[in-house]
Amino acid sequence: FNIDLNTTKRIKVMKTGNIAYKGIALATVLILLLPLLAMQFTDEVVWNLTDFIVMGGLLFGTGLTYELISKQMGSTGYSVAVGVALLGMFLLVWVNLAVGIIGDEGNPANLMYLGVLAVGIIGAIMVRFQPKEMARVLFATALAQAMTAVIALFAGIHQNPYSSVREILTINGFFVALFLGSAWLFRDATRK
Repeated sequence: FNIDLNTTKRIKVMKTGNIAYKGIALATVLILLLPLLAMQFTDEVVWNLTDFIVMGGLLFGTGLTYELISKQMGSTGYSVAVGVALLGMFLLVWVNLAVGIIGDEGNPANLMYLGVLAVGIIGAIMVRFQPKEMARVLFATALAQAMTAVIALFAGIHQNPYSSVREILTINGFFVALFLGSAWLFRDATRK
């Protein structure tokens, strides 16, 4: 048997990848058990099959994306930066689907956050996930997040009974901080 070094590396990566995907799937199932269990004890948690499918896809997709992107550079700083960016995007989608950031979850103004996601996702693909450029992409994502809040306030959405000025600024400020933190971590990963 004559196996070259590259073949051995590919086999090792395939085995490691399978373990990672199984771990992501297992973590997704375990997290989805929490609302399922809560539904057994309280009427406050009411999920239907669609909720479980959407959340499962969101959790698994976020985990898979982290696994695929964070390994590109091989540094801890880069992996943490990717994790913070994905956490921000995951929470942005989750909060919008669950209760909405502007008004309630049915308010069409929440669709502006698709632009924030587009800036981050399209930007990351365009710069091929390189740390120096990713810092700029996450800065632009934070700016898009901030602009969404400004647009909502100028449009008078804060007069909606579900959203006050303070609530809009607080929740958007949280996401701006996450994206700026990720940008800083990417910039720091570039130096190392």
